[in-house]
Parts: sequence; C-alpha cells; structure tokens
Amino acid sequence: MNVKQILQAKILEKGGWVNTHAHFDRAYSLDETTFKQVYSPLKEKWSIVDNLKRTSSVEQVYERMAKATELMIAQGVKAVGTFIDVDEAIEDKSIKAAQKLRETYKDIQFKFMNQTLKGVLDKDAKYWFDMGAEFVDIIGGLPAKDAGREGEHLDVLMTTAKRMNKMVHVHVDQFNTDEESETEFLAQKTIEHNMQGRVAAIHCISVAAHKKEKREQIYSLMKEAEMMVISCPIAWIDHPRTERLAPSHNAITPIDEILPYGIKVAIGTDNIADVYKPFGDGDMWTEMKLVLEACKLYDIEALAEIATVNGKLVLGIQ
Repeated sequence: MNVKQILQAKILEKGGWVNTHAHFDRAYSLDETTFKQVYSPLKEKWSIVDNLKRTSSVEQVYERMAKATELMIAQGVKAVGTFIDVDEAIEDKSIKAAQKLRETYKDIQFKFMNQTLKGVLDKDAKYWFDMGAEFVDIIGGLPAKDAGREGEHLDVLMTTAKRMNKMVHVHVDQFNTDEESETEFLAQKTIEHNMQGRVAAIHCISVAAHKKEKREQIYSLMKEAEMMVISCPIAWIDHPRTERLAPSHNAITPIDEILPYGIKVAIGTDNIADVYKPFGDGDMWTEMKLVLEACKLYDIEALAEIATVNGKLVLGIQ
C-alpha cells in the first residue's frame, strides 16, 4: 500500500494543490549579504528587507515572482495566495509586478494580499496600506508591527475589508510562546466586526504553547468566529528552543487539534530562498509531509482537503 501515491492521487482528484500563503515578491532574493543575516530575529528581518525593496526594479520583482510561479506550475499548483509588500520602501513596484504576473500566467489563479511590515497606523504607513488595499484581493495584516495598538491595527483591517467586501488574512502567534494570544484576539475582533467566515489566521504557532484548557477555549472561539487557518510548517519548524516551560508541542500549527472543531485549515509555503528561509524551496509535498508527521495526521481525506478544497475556501475561490 503506497499511501503517498494514494494521497497525491486524491489531491489531483480534488483539483490540485493550493498554496495559500507565500511572499513571491521576495522569493529567490537571498545573496551573500542577506545570508549573513539569516540568524537575525524575525522583527529585525522586517527591516532588513528594506534595502532589497528600495533597490529592486519592477522587472526584478516580476522576475522573482515569475520564477516562483513557474515552480508552482511544475508541481501542479492551481491557485496561489501571495502577499506583496506595499510600503514606503518599495512603493507600488510589487503592485505593478503582480499585475503583470496575473496578465502573463493564465493557467494559475492568483490571490494577492498586502503585507504591512510598516504597520497601518502612522500617516505614511496608512497611505501605503490604503493603496495596497485597493489593488489586492484580500486584506493582509501583521498586528505585531503595531505593538501595543494591535486592536487598532485589526480595526483598520476589518473596517477596510468590510468597506471593500474583501477577506482578511492576518499573521498571528509567530513566536511559539504562551505570552502570545493573537489568535484568540483575532477571533474576538472577527466576531466584533461581524466578519465571521471572512478571516484567516496565518501560522498560529503559539496556540500550541498554551495549556490544554486554554487551547480548547481558543478553538471554540475560532469556531464561533468561523475563522480559517493557514499553516506553513517549514517556515516555523526552525523556531529556537527556549528555557520557558510549556506543554510539549511542535513549533507547528496544532492542526490535529483544530480540525475536530470544524475549523478549515490550509497550507502554504511562505518564504522561498530569502533572508527569512534561505533553504526554503517552495515544495508543497515537503509542507504536507511535515504536517502529517508533526501532527500525526494520517487521515488521507482530511490531508487532501487541506491541500485543495480548504485552500480554495481560504482564498475565497468558488
């Protein structure tokens, strides 16, 4: 019995792979300088990429995105959700590149989201956020960038999304610690803004660091919010160990616990060959393999749904 072949056939039967989370505009940008910075903390990397963004031309951004797209097509990926940077460092170059990408590649469906590495609250950041929001298909967010004002950050995302009739994808709980409760807060804000079924939480790593009772409370709230989840296993398996005590867990979205609550989970590749993930190669099977092994999830039907149908739901594809 070759279960890998069975699962791959099932994925094909359900329409092919869906990559719900990536950053194609920074793909293949690793060089000798940035490789020396790969051990920098995540929040430092948010600024490290500024030089790349300022010095890249529209054509260079497009070439990176096109190379990543070709990789997806070679794997049989039928739809991709990718964030693009829109801020004072790169201005509208990624928007122009993304538009060209969509016009060039007709055999893959794109959904674009705006990355908010500068936040959304100060005047300049809000200007570029608004510009990005007009172009993208899905409103993107990063509450941690507006630390101390995360609620205001989410209010901006939600009100903008409602006004434009768009979904919201938000990076949350990325540091694998019980000090974070961003997934829970996002669910609360989703309900507050009546955005049930329109919001996806990306990563949710820190959920697993909480005790079981707390995790169950979070899952119940996520279910009430009809919130969806995107897991990028390779992106976070490298999370550094700490001496902080927590329940034994993997640095991966706890998909095995989330699914029984009826919460839709999809997967993505996140960064490819850049300062964030220098060895990231965008391989969808590698992401799936890590999901099923780390979460001990061997239900072939459930895994196929994660790779296909759930991905379309998360991207708002009918």
